[in-house]
Amino acid sequence: MSETTNDNNTKLTLWNRVLATSVKMPFVKVDRDEFLTKELSKFCTPMEVMTALNESPLNVLTKKEIDKLANQCISYHLTMVSGTSALMGIPGGWWMAGTIPTDLAQFYGHVLSMMQKLLYLYGWPSLTDAKNQLDEESLNIMTLFVGVAMGNKLAVEAIGKVVSQASKAASIKISETVMAKYAIKIAQWIGLNMTKEGFAKGVGKVIPLVGAPISATITYYTFRPMARRLKKHLDELYDMRHFPNKRIE
Repeated sequence: MSETTNDNNTKLTLWNRVLATSVKMPFVKVDRDEFLTKELSKFCTPMEVMTALNESPLNVLTKKEIDKLANQCISYHLTMVSGTSALMGIPGGWWMAGTIPTDLAQFYGHVLSMMQKLLYLYGWPSLTDAKNQLDEESLNIMTLFVGVAMGNKLAVEAIGKVVSQASKAASIKISETVMAKYAIKIAQWIGLNMTKEGFAKGVGKVIPLVGAPISATITYYTFRPMARRLKKHLDELYDMRHFPNKRIE
């Protein structure tokens, strides 16, 4: 096995481990119906909520309402992930390096939770099954969207192709062929970037007293642009579904 293959396998394994750990956190798996019922009740009648659950929130929400709810989700998770990261940065010291994988897991846990909420607001079907579990296809979808949030062009291309194929359908159905083609490459890319991110947070944690604010600041300025990129892409997909002649760049 070549050195390059070993390196790629290491990156893939890192992301798979973080993903597997993150989805076990109690706040990560989002029940679509429960979430939409709670959020849409702020704007919709009970009948409209039922329509959203059975069909799509896009049939009852205006774009302005979607934006408001999506931004509230982003703000909530940004506050939570930054606060948790700060706590993990206390009290500092070299022994704290052992908490870096946990920090990464909770960081991506909030990314995954926020992602599901935004997807549901923008009309995507549930990623969890009847037992609120995530299957392999759902994890591949999450991997693609994490790639989108991190600015991976290949992930944007993959999601764009999926939506293009499903644009004339009543609902979005993920192509398993697309998943198989793109998910592994994107997972390897995420693994590489997580290694860099973990090192940056580690530097902050080993500095006594200032470890917590440094860790929280790095988390804040990593999470926020990821959330914005994800929402921007979902806005573009929204436009593509409602204005078919508009292309996603």
